[in-house]
Amino acid sequence: MNPGYAGRAELPDNLKALFRPMAMMVPDYALIAEISLFSFGFGDPRPASKKMVGTFTLSSEQLSAQDHYDFGMRAVKSVINAAGLLKRAMPDDDETLLVMRALLDVNRPKFLKDDLLLFQGIISDLFPGSTDPVRDYGKLMEMIEEKSRTNNLQPVAAFTSKCIQLYETTTVRHGLMLVGPTGGGKTLVNKVLAEAQCACNEFNLPGLVTTKRVIMNPKAITMGQLYGSFDDATHEWADGILCKLFREAVYDTVKRQKWVVFDGPVDALWIESMNTVLDENKKLCLVSGEIITMTSWMRMIFEVEDLSVASPATVSRVGIIYLEPTTSVGTAAMVKSWLQTVPAVVEPFKPQLQALFDALFDESIDFHKRNLKEYVRTVEPNLWRSVLNIIDGFFTEYVPQEGEVIEKERLDALKSNIEPIFIFALSWGIAGACDWESRAKFDVWIKGKKSLPFTSMVFEQLYDVTEMKWKGWLDTVTILPVDAKKQFSDLVVQTPDSIGYAFMMQHIMCQLKHVLCIGPTGTSKTSTIKQKLMTGMDAAVYAPVFLTFSAQTGANQTQDILDAKMDKRRKGVYGPPMGKRFTIFVDDMNMPLREVYFAQPPIEILRQWMDHQGWYDRKIHQKSTIIDVCFIGAMGPPGGGRQPVTNRFLRHFNHLAFPELSDNSMKLIFSKILTAHMDMFFPPQMKAMVDPLCEASLKVYHKCLEELLPTPAKSHYTFNLRDLAKIFQGIMMADAKKLGDDSLLLMRLWAHECTRIFRDRLTDDPDRKWFDALLKQLFTEVFKKQWDVAVPQEPVMFGDYMIPGADPMLYAEVTDPAACRKVMEAVLDEYNSQTNKPMKLVMFM
Repeated sequence: MNPGYAGRAELPDNLKALFRPMAMMVPDYALIAEISLFSFGFGDPRPASKKMVGTFTLSSEQLSAQDHYDFGMRAVKSVINAAGLLKRAMPDDDETLLVMRALLDVNRPKFLKDDLLLFQGIISDLFPGSTDPVRDYGKLMEMIEEKSRTNNLQPVAAFTSKCIQLYETTTVRHGLMLVGPTGGGKTLVNKVLAEAQCACNEFNLPGLVTTKRVIMNPKAITMGQLYGSFDDATHEWADGILCKLFREAVYDTVKRQKWVVFDGPVDALWIESMNTVLDENKKLCLVSGEIITMTSWMRMIFEVEDLSVASPATVSRVGIIYLEPTTSVGTAAMVKSWLQTVPAVVEPFKPQLQALFDALFDESIDFHKRNLKEYVRTVEPNLWRSVLNIIDGFFTEYVPQEGEVIEKERLDALKSNIEPIFIFALSWGIAGACDWESRAKFDVWIKGKKSLPFTSMVFEQLYDVTEMKWKGWLDTVTILPVDAKKQFSDLVVQTPDSIGYAFMMQHIMCQLKHVLCIGPTGTSKTSTIKQKLMTGMDAAVYAPVFLTFSAQTGANQTQDILDAKMDKRRKGVYGPPMGKRFTIFVDDMNMPLREVYFAQPPIEILRQWMDHQGWYDRKIHQKSTIIDVCFIGAMGPPGGGRQPVTNRFLRHFNHLAFPELSDNSMKLIFSKILTAHMDMFFPPQMKAMVDPLCEASLKVYHKCLEELLPTPAKSHYTFNLRDLAKIFQGIMMADAKKLGDDSLLLMRLWAHECTRIFRDRLTDDPDRKWFDALLKQLFTEVFKKQWDVAVPQEPVMFGDYMIPGADPMLYAEVTDPAACRKVMEAVLDEYNSQTNKPMKLVMFM
């Protein structure tokens, strides 16, 4: 046993006492290597074995400390095996050179870019004068390049070399891990290599046979559903998804490679149970007592972002291939692949688009890295994809439907439209996830690169491709009046910001791409999305589905809710009713609680759909493919119960930030709501109170934000836009007939709402005195009235409880404290007479 690892428990002392402890020493690697190389047919392996051990010693001392680096016995063993295979293939070659090649083949794939240079320096020092001969992979390389193009990928050297490294690792290891940040090409490397091996099968090349992949996400299900479990009630054994896939691969007698791919986070909760599979035993041991032995055709492949929570026991058992997005993909390859997908009518403008990308794309990403601030950090490949998705949205109307011909005028206009479309897409794609301050910086930067025909920010404008001009957001829609009869929570006021966000949502979702709205609480994320999905999308095509995540949401629950909405299209394929598309809105997306090792199962089940278009039916263990759905999410920045979410999930979304509203926007929203209410229920002269009420409310809100800061003793001193909205909600609840045209009474009502919302939260007398002084000051400054004149008696109280049983309840001023006390005591007596647990409360004011 190895104590102290993640996922391992200490033995109890009374059990330890029954065993004799025996420490294992680090063995003499050089001697083991020498003997093993003799067995492979090497003539004089001693010098080569010493150099091999020297390489590992120097690497462990000089290279950076990474979670996925391992220079122990298993690493030495894999090099010995690789050298043996090379000796068998080339028996007459120089033995030292074969060991050097084995060292490079086994270790090169796992190193970071900077460490690779150091490692090559170590090799050149230990093997002076030896060079790694260029290897010809012939048909395999041809097929990798061909399959890359088939998948609309560019066969750049960095990508094809990773495919070759994966192939080399599969020859010496049966357990492999593709590690690296999201967007590095982990999924596509193993997909392209599998397809290339299938294509090579017809040429009867040694070692290259048809490859079948089965893919699953181990964190999207429970441990029992993965490995199988006994039913608690009946003690009946139920197979897990892995048991079924593993058994099918073992009993498949066709001569082909079977890859079981685990596309999900690796942690000690589930991976430790795979130790016997990944080491020399090659056996899957189940709780039921069944032992399934792997065949020589099987490979276990894991795709992970990092191995920070994996134990050294796991890392040492697998071959590692490390992929970095910037080195294996890069913007040039991404843009080139995208240009191959543009509609046919846009083909003539490819050089113009390429020139714009060359001039601004990399520079804008560099500017973003150095100067801009986001609510949730995005990865670089996500920025690339976001820009391209927005441009695609403009190009959808140039994809001709059946029998449709695009007019010549629109095609002629496209030449002039390309640059404005690109600037709009670049701005929203790169800085759309940032706060106002960062957007202002990006606006200055883009205007320094390209002259634009307006002075406002580029985020306040939309380029109209039909009229070929920039327009403010308010000019792009018909402004609807506020309906004062609606519930306060249902009122929607259109602002330039909300119109812009609604346009961006529709622009992306119409392509069945995904949108994530991020921003502080109270910035109308949920209401804007719901308004768009319920009334702003074509109801004949788009059907909304609403999900709300909480800390207790589980993966099975999420899967069951979505499965219940789906219709069966054909065998194994599910989706919305024919002719429809589901827009699935997930609110509070980052609320699910993280496990001990940081995985979030509800997020993983959604990611499994995004990466592989489906999930497994938990009863019959068959994969269900789900089509015609897109996701839109809303979440706040991590903190206060909201969790950080894996980048492997977030990178599928176009991020859209909802920053704090500006003062002008807040004033516009609340003045419109209050004006509509005054017009309907109050005399005309009361409209003069709208502006003072809005101004005073904003000043109270900002002063509380600045002065009443949270401390450990006052952690609840947090204020957001919901608190500001409650002031106006309270004013609109009041009985208009009682208020009439009494402006002083309206001022007292405002003071009461501010007291209930802000002052009641304060914990000590100095804070309460400060707030009272603030209200008196605002009465003088904003309402031009003295506090003592407007408020003849304190405390100011309004309520709807003075007339018990009234229908509707009348929210009015309470002027008689004694009468109020009597009402409360009467209600208390009534409650106590109806319960066996009476409350003996003393009422006081």
